[in-house]
Amino acid sequence: MHGDLRAWVGALRPGPVGYRRTEVLRGGLGALAGIALAGLTASAVPGGPAGLPWIVAPMGATAVLLFAAPASPLAQPWPVLAGNTVSTLVGVAAGKLVDDVTLAAAVAVGVAIPLMMVLRCVHPPGGACALFTAVGGAAVHDHGWAFVLWPVGVDTLVLLLVAALVNNLTGRPYPHVPEPPPPAGADAPPTERVGLRTEDVRAAMDRLDRGLDVMPGDVLALVREAEAHALDRRLGQLRVGALMARDVRTVQPQETLYRARMLMNQHAVKALPVVTEDRRVVGIVTVHDLFNLDVAALDPVSKVMSSPVTTVGVDTPVSELVGLMADRGLRHLPVLDDDGRLAGIVTRAELVAVLHRALVGS
Repeated sequence: MHGDLRAWVGALRPGPVGYRRTEVLRGGLGALAGIALAGLTASAVPGGPAGLPWIVAPMGATAVLLFAAPASPLAQPWPVLAGNTVSTLVGVAAGKLVDDVTLAAAVAVGVAIPLMMVLRCVHPPGGACALFTAVGGAAVHDHGWAFVLWPVGVDTLVLLLVAALVNNLTGRPYPHVPEPPPPAGADAPPTERVGLRTEDVRAAMDRLDRGLDVMPGDVLALVREAEAHALDRRLGQLRVGALMARDVRTVQPQETLYRARMLMNQHAVKALPVVTEDRRVVGIVTVHDLFNLDVAALDPVSKVMSSPVTTVGVDTPVSELVGLMADRGLRHLPVLDDDGRLAGIVTRAELVAVLHRALVGS
């Protein structure tokens, strides 16, 4: 009993997630513009009785999701549009078929929720649309089935359009689409084969059976970010600049493959960054490029170099190298300084050595 009470008290505390200033501004200004434009648009559509509101109260809840939580599955276009309109349709039907207002409200919400679940368009403000419509009074009753399209449909559609515009212009892609999972099986990257995959998260969510309103791909991305943060903490927030080799042998694009081979043999290296005269990296040439391809010794390096080449900055956390080198199979990464010029190179051997010291403690 006391444990349950403590749990309820704990649930009343503020959540652990804080909002950045840009997110707060996006939420407030986006809702301001969305609600205003929705009301103005609906007011310009002729045909409704004088007592009918141009914008209905549930649109405020829709605005909260669209502008404060646009990545939520409950805030995506299909749940928003279908959830509001289908639930309003149910509310109109309940108001016409059930004389008692209280019972009509209960029936409207009780039918709207499972219908949204079946249609995969669960949107919390939809329940409010059903309730509002069922008890809306004479104006809503006189408008009848048209209430689904005006004002609810018009309001919802305008809010969606404004949300897409505001979110995308402020750096928050909408509609939200999680990153696609890498291919399964032998072609999957190493960390994907031995670690979590999207289907693992989905299976866990099914087993929990708690109606978690989050996309499996987003959970997987969150877990990976947490793992990277934990690894960065374990490494003491080590940066690439402390790990890289600074004495880097390079070639220029116009130099011959013979010279590149000579440099590799003399200095026992397996890759050479290809740079311009001002040390801008334009490519990379490896042992594989020089010795396993059918090229002539006097051909220019630019003929076989890999370009564009993946690079990292001197301030890049070493933890980020794990994904680059393991998942993408990269063995050599040129390191750039703050001006974008070559500052060094990091290889998989250095990364393995650092990880060994950090994780094994030797």
